[in-house]
Amino acid sequence: MATTSLLPKSLSPFLTNTPSFPSTRFTKLSFLNPLDHPHCHKGPNLHTTHVKKNNPWLDPFDDGADPDMEYGSLFVDGKQDEDDRPPENPDNPYGFLKFPMGYSVEVASLALKVRGDVRRCCCVVSGGVYENLLFFPVVQLLKDRYPGVQVDIVASARGKQTYELNKNVRWADVYDPDDHFPEPADYTDMVGLLKGRYYDMVLSTKLAGIGHATFLFMTTARDRVSYIYPNVNAAGAGLFLSETFTPNTTNLSEGGYNMYHQMVDWLARPSKTVPQQPVPPLKVSISKKLKQVVESKYKNAGVNKGKYIVIHGLESDSKASMQSKGDTDSLLSIQVWDAIASGLREFRPLFVIPHEKERENVEEVVGDDASIVFITTPGQLAALINDSAGVITTNTAAIQLANARDKPCIALFGSEEKGKLFIPNAEQKNCVNVSSKTGRLKDIDIEAVKTAIPIFNMSLALV
Repeated sequence: MATTSLLPKSLSPFLTNTPSFPSTRFTKLSFLNPLDHPHCHKGPNLHTTHVKKNNPWLDPFDDGADPDMEYGSLFVDGKQDEDDRPPENPDNPYGFLKFPMGYSVEVASLALKVRGDVRRCCCVVSGGVYENLLFFPVVQLLKDRYPGVQVDIVASARGKQTYELNKNVRWADVYDPDDHFPEPADYTDMVGLLKGRYYDMVLSTKLAGIGHATFLFMTTARDRVSYIYPNVNAAGAGLFLSETFTPNTTNLSEGGYNMYHQMVDWLARPSKTVPQQPVPPLKVSISKKLKQVVESKYKNAGVNKGKYIVIHGLESDSKASMQSKGDTDSLLSIQVWDAIASGLREFRPLFVIPHEKERENVEEVVGDDASIVFITTPGQLAALINDSAGVITTNTAAIQLANARDKPCIALFGSEEKGKLFIPNAEQKNCVNVSSKTGRLKDIDIEAVKTAIPIFNMSLALV
């Protein structure tokens, strides 16, 4: 009896007082620490609020860069230099000995690793035209932060069309990252393609679980950066990624114009002797050939350059509507558009249809003399907006293209919150946001839209 009565007392110190081991010998499990999870509420810690911890799965002994380390004369501080390697000789009989730019045959440059140089970068962009269009500032940021970097894109078939407007992209490959069950042949082919390009960095805007993280890991890139799910689906993804971002929701597009702000903040971060990189605005470039093709289209529709207003956002089931995944209520019926276009006096409305089957409906409501143009690609839409006097549109890619080309725009939204998310600082961009008071786009006040139409006359007077 004495032995049994003493047993609980002898065990209690062992259970309550944990032994103190040196912190350098054991790894602290992140899932036991509530500070690593934003959903666990605890008192704020002033020392760790603004410091993001390193990924403990990659290297438990990595405490980050040493701020007091001096590289000496072997390394150059600041940004990387553009590669001065001469162009490849096509007549070289040893053509099989090809190495990526920034590398030598014997050994890669030491500064490539220590300074974190990026010679080749691949961006896996999720979504359609709208999401890829808003990724343009990230591409420009990469070119500014890493001079001489070659940027490649992996996107869906619709998303790839956007990059005919971006001169900073070298290659754009079609592979839908949002397909949860890709064909095995396509999957392995894309992994082999990306692996054979020797990327230094891979960026991904698709919310990664362990499956997509493994896909990025197999590219063998040095830096693998991606968004991850904000829920349990992200379990295990950190094992294969160098840097992760956790959005607030599972739909990244709900963030609006600044949907990639976490990735942008990480890319623009200051480093040794390199200040914070400014974020460039959204800009697009239009080729001469594209302008000529579109000019023949709108002239056949009966309008002239600078004398028409683009009407975009016609209700249709076509994928060429170029909607955002963050705002599904962004199309209006032709009856509403006809009532809005009736307020135009000095300009002729040009209705953009995403499919030829919509032409008959527009002619039936507006009339046989209506100016209609069939546009399906973002490049043609950008060229059409560039030659116009302005744009009246719902929340489609036409809004961002109008702002990128500095054209006056009237943007129609289902709610005021959506307007602030997708068009921040609308006054500075010569844009007027008109929002519905009921939260549904179809209930938008047509008279309020007509009141904003004089913005096109003001721009004409400035010209």
